Amino acid sequence: MHDAAASPGLAPPADHSAEKRRVALQSMLAAGAMTLLKLAAGLVSGSLGVLSDAAHSGLDLTGAALTFFSVRVSDKPADEDHTYGHGKIENISSFAEAGLMAVSCAWIIWEALQHVFHHTVELRHPTWPMLVLLLSIAVDYWRSRRLAAVARSTGSPALATDAFHFASDIWSTLAVLAGLGTSWAGEHFHIDSLRYADPFAAVVVSLMILRLTAKLTHETIGVLMDSIPAETRRRMIREVEQVDGVLEVEQARVRRSGATYFADLTLALPRHFTFEHTSDLVRAATAAVQRALPQADVVIHTVPRQGRAESIFDRVRAVAARNNVFVHELSVQSHHGRLRVEQHIELDETMPLRRAHDFVTAMEAEILREAPEIDSVITHIESEPATIEQPEEVVEEDRRLTQALRDAARHFPEISDVHDVSVGRAGEHIILSCHCSLPDDLPMARVHEVITALEDRFKLDCPEVYRVTIHPEPVTDNTR
Repeated sequence: MHDAAASPGLAPPADHSAEKRRVALQSMLAAGAMTLLKLAAGLVSGSLGVLSDAAHSGLDLTGAALTFFSVRVSDKPADEDHTYGHGKIENISSFAEAGLMAVSCAWIIWEALQHVFHHTVELRHPTWPMLVLLLSIAVDYWRSRRLAAVARSTGSPALATDAFHFASDIWSTLAVLAGLGTSWAGEHFHIDSLRYADPFAAVVVSLMILRLTAKLTHETIGVLMDSIPAETRRRMIREVEQVDGVLEVEQARVRRSGATYFADLTLALPRHFTFEHTSDLVRAATAAVQRALPQADVVIHTVPRQGRAESIFDRVRAVAARNNVFVHELSVQSHHGRLRVEQHIELDETMPLRRAHDFVTAMEAEILREAPEIDSVITHIESEPATIEQPEEVVEEDRRLTQALRDAARHFPEISDVHDVSVGRAGEHIILSCHCSLPDDLPMARVHEVITALEDRFKLDCPEVYRVTIHPEPVTDNTR
């Protein structure tokens, strides 16, 4: 399994943190000022609607203070006690503020009904309260717009709740203003039924806010319980499945803490992928997740799986990789309708024969289980040097071997030249490698025949050479 994490525990950008704190502080100061003005206007006028609105603003002040505190705490980076950061404090703040809104609405409804049933509605000096309410509407409009803009840019749920709260306050204040005006008209024109417009407006607006508060509370509880919209998760999975090399998204989990998303995925990848290839693919998958969930903290687990179009060669190599051995000169032959595999593997030169035989026997049995269409496996065991020895410089012999290789190549018209000849030694063994240029359009089957024949002819002339490795390349790549 391969795990990768993208930016775990990072704090939000400094400019986002400062902007969130600044707008939260402005909101708190505005809430304090409007609470005092509404309270004074309500006491002077005797308006239940204005007093209720003042009480509502008082709770707004408490909520704004809670928001200011939460955004300061939420921007702290992750620590040993809070490995996912402190973002959940914003969701808790949203839940608490929704509770305050519900309590204020219930209190306003209670007070309004008390005034209606006890006939205690009486207004005095309504002009000043109306001016205060108009100012309150302007202030609430400004701060709701400001809070919503910052909430969108930073992804802050606490600021988003505040923005919704103050936007709903505009409708509440408009209703109170309408009720206040209607009640004043009822008293001025001696229409008794209109005198109750003030408490009636307070009840209607409170019921409306309670409905919106219930929706907000449901969403906040969902976040606290790590509920994520199904479409959000599906969008993320679709992005990751488009990454070349991902066989399947076996598991995908997403949670949110404050403004930050955390994504945990398990991806099935072809088992023949190298560590480097897997690492590149994990980076591509992380970028795909972050396209769906910007700035998400991503952890990806990878598991090897058999690919849909995996060949017999791939499956044999997968077995070799699991056993941590190198397989080469792998071939699959059809013999009387049955498939036979021949392979060369290198084992530590210090390994005893019995242990090497048991190892190869177990590996062959694993290949037969992995590819049941194979009838038999023949393995050629070669010794891999346990230590790396420095080659000795034998200049004259190296020149002789190089020339012998070039002489052998002249017998094959397809070979235009032999270059990059390297002669090395490991212990008593001479090892030679080279590059040879062949026509660009020569089929690989013929390429294999040519280089095999070249190797055989060269070894006939120079039997002291233990191993020859020939790398074919198209003639157009040879700029020598």
